[in-house]
Order: sequence, then structure tokens, then C-alpha cells
Amino acid sequence: SQFEVDLYQNESACQTPLDRQYHEEILKLEKAGGRKNYRIFTYTDHDRFTNLEEHCQKVTDSDHEVPSYLAERMANVRRRRQDRRPIEASSLKSKIITWEPSEEFIKNNHVINTPVQTMYIMGDLGPYGKLGHREYEHVLCTIKVDSNGVITVKPDFTGTKGAYRIELDGEKREVWKYTIENASVQAQPEEEEREQRVFRDLYGRHKEYLSGLVGSEFEMTLPGTLRLFVNGEIVSAQGYEYGNLYVHFFLELPNHWSSPAFQQLSGVTQTCATKTVGWDNVAYFCYPFTLEMFFTQGDESEDGLPQWPVLYFEVLSLDFWQRYRVEGYGSLVLPASPGLHMLTIPTWRPVELGTVAELRRFFIGGSPELEDMTYVRIPSTFEGERLSRFGFRTQTTGSVTFRLYCLQQSKAFLETSALRQRMQSVLDRLGGFSQQSSVYNVLEAFQRARRRMQEARESLPQDLISTSASTV
Repeated sequence: SQFEVDLYQNESACQTPLDRQYHEEILKLEKAGGRKNYRIFTYTDHDRFTNLEEHCQKVTDSDHEVPSYLAERMANVRRRRQDRRPIEASSLKSKIITWEPSEEFIKNNHVINTPVQTMYIMGDLGPYGKLGHREYEHVLCTIKVDSNGVITVKPDFTGTKGAYRIELDGEKREVWKYTIENASVQAQPEEEEREQRVFRDLYGRHKEYLSGLVGSEFEMTLPGTLRLFVNGEIVSAQGYEYGNLYVHFFLELPNHWSSPAFQQLSGVTQTCATKTVGWDNVAYFCYPFTLEMFFTQGDESEDGLPQWPVLYFEVLSLDFWQRYRVEGYGSLVLPASPGLHMLTIPTWRPVELGTVAELRRFFIGGSPELEDMTYVRIPSTFEGERLSRFGFRTQTTGSVTFRLYCLQQSKAFLETSALRQRMQSVLDRLGGFSQQSSVYNVLEAFQRARRRMQEARESLPQDLISTSASTV
């Protein structure tokens, strides 16, 4: 711009190496006969105008806007990485924390650090004889390039639209019209192919770099083993009589199931107050837990289907006097299919007859409890054929909501297509339980019995078969 020409002609006004470079270019330009265009010029990313333009941006469209405290503070935020210096190994070991940061250090390491380079195409719209005044400079087009190589042009290329208008303030109210066109030469097919080849090489090297970071080793399970990984969350508990609830839970592993030594199979949530949502009092725990276990295929001659792990839990309440009460017991079988599962499990609690038990529960706390929490389903110590709960009095209470993310890993997943005739699913091969597997086993046994009957019938003499048929 003419303003920069007048500014950088004076060597004493040059403060940075870029300013001194502009000073030398202006001297060469004057020796060559001066500028040929006084109207159109540019401001690049490192020019002073770029920084001032970003600092002076308005938050609203009001002409009488007064910058707020936040706007003034955010004006000092660094918006782009203009100087990216390589980090030396020695610098990583020294001055990790700056205990007394200077004001300049705070400005250079503030909130936003967006790697964007900006160039402004300007127009000097002043009258003849008054060119070079800053008040007549107007932004015609803004071009930004980010670190991903995306070029943003604002306003857009004119195309079929009409020309853009700039109306000046003053007595004459002059109106300037201009258009923006993409004058770049279209790339030839050979150049596009060469560019695609360069990109493929670049992506290939980047893929090799990532592979080197990750490595080729991947933790695999042993043959005949299923790995079950559960990222769970106790979301909420609702519908209980008292507030300040917490949940105690533990996981029971059946036969042929195991867990790593570091795996914790029990836990307790924080105490959570309830809030009224609709007609229920809801306590939002949002308590995360992680479970990892392995199923190893046992002897195929064993009768019965293997069981799936069961999560037992009890809901308790704690009052101001540190008295706790059992609010409910429940259990859930871990889902047999991978993916996201939202489960709401109803609970119950044992009760005693009479008002004395309720008065004791209200005034001094305490209530009937289960000695073995597995009694919620089938106790672990039960060895009979029938389990009777006749005479055991319970009361339905609230419910607990779980969110479970289940992941399964097994080498048997790779063999599903090859062994489709020998198994119905991977879980059935590994001993999974489901109604489908039971029906499948029954049908398979029926087919075997039918084939044996046909073989026995074919081995009998024909006269015996005809005699038995006539008798019937």
C-alpha cells in the first residue's frame, strides 16, 4: 500500500527483519520507476495490518460498540503459529514449568492457537490526490489457509452472481463495484496424476510411520477361549423409599470362567441424593466400572450348558445419623451379545410381618438382609434339583439402570464361516446359553434318533416288516 511505501522508506521505522526487507524492496522499486498500481495491494500474514485487523474486530454490528473486558483480553490471544521452531531434546528437560511468566509469555501461550495464515486483498478507494490514507483502505477479499491445506476465500468468487458493492461514507456517497474471479490455470491431467502419486506416497509413508508406533503385536486369546470385556456404568436408581442411596455390587463367575489377578470383581458407588423426576425420586450415580473375564471351553462330554457371569447388587440408603437400610436386591446376567445395552433391573427386599419391623426400620434403621446375596437367583451353595421359596416374604421396591458396553474377542470368530455346518454360532461353540441353542440341540438329537430308526428298519427282514404292517 501507499501507506507502507511512505512508512518503510524511512529506515528508522523498520523494526523487524521483514520491515527491513520491505525497505530494500521499496528502494529497488523506486529505481525501477515506481509503482504501476496504486489502487490494489495486499497485506500478508506477517504484516502489521493482519494483527491489528484481528485485534480490532467487533463483536456486534453496532457503530457505538464499547469493547468489553472479555473482548479486550481475547484481543491479545495468539491466533496463528507464525514461528514454528523445532523443539530440541535439551529444552524438554529444562523449564517444564514457568513459575514467573512474563506478560509477553502469557500473550504468546494463551487459549487459542489456530494455525491459520491470512492474506487481505485491499483496495484504496480514496479520491485522486488523496491516495495512501488509511481511512480509504477497504478489504476486498480475505484468503485464509489452515494447517490442513484448506483455502478459504471470503467473499466467494463472483461467478454468475452480481458484482460486490462498497458504499463509502461522505458527501458524494460513492459506490464501488468489483468482481472476484479464479484466474488460476487449470491443472493438466498429467499434473493431477503426478499430484495423486505424490499424495499416495505421502500417505504410504505416514501409514508406515503409524504402524511403527503401534507395532505388529496384537494381544490374542488362546484357542477355545472367549474374552469378555465390559465397560459398565450404574446410571441411576429410582423409585426407592429413602434418599442418599448407594449401590454395592459384585460379579459371580461360574465354572470355566476366570479373571485376571488385578481384576476387581466388586465395588460400591458413592452416596447420591435423590431428586424428583415425574412421580419418582431418582438418584443419578453415573458410576463407571470395568470387568474383564475369560471363558475356557471345558470337556464337551459334560452335561448341561455353561452359565454366563451374573452381576449381583444391593441398594442401600444412609441417613443423617449414619443408619443404613436395605432398599432392594437385584441381579442381571451379562449380555451374551456384544454392543451397547441399556438395562433397567427391578429390585425387591425381604420384609417381616407386623408394625414393629417397620417402626424399627424407620427409627433405628436396619432391616432384614440376605446372608447370601446369590439367593436373589439360585444360591451358590444349592445342590438340589428344586429350590422352593415358599413362605419367604418380599416387597417390590425400585429399579436400577445399567449401561453396558460389551466387547468379545475369540479366535473362534475367524472360524465361523468354515465351521458353519458344525455350529450354529460362536457362542454355541464356546458353550453360550440361549433358547436358540437349546432348540438347536433338541432338533439335532431328533435327527440322529430318526436316522438310527431308519437304519434299524432297513436291517430288518422284509417278511417281518410286512407281517407287522398287516397286523396293525
